[in-house]
Amino acid sequence: MNEKTTLESSHTNWEVLEELKDEDIDLSEIPEVTAEQIARSSLRVGGEPISRRKVRVNIYLDADIVAYFKAQAGGRGYQTLVNEAFKDNIRMKGIGSLLRQVI
Repeated sequence: MNEKTTLESSHTNWEVLEELKDEDIDLSEIPEVTAEQIARSSLRVGGEPISRRKVRVNIYLDADIVAYFKAQAGGRGYQTLVNEAFKDNIRMKGIGSLLRQVI
């Protein structure tokens, strides 16, 4: 196995990449992901596929947390908002972890 890391042997001009704006990146050769491809995809965590169905769980939340989400929900179910809050938190932690790896 090669002991050299890609960072040591990289010929990438990092200064140029750091100054590059999103609109300057040529994406013309990258095809758009289609709805059909997304429908055939599977969510994986740690390489293992995860079901898209919902799972019933019982958890205890602070009363002020439940009151907040119920007030935010209005006419729809507050549990949907709690679920979205969990998803957002996971996404943000994933992005933060990715950024730390890149930096």
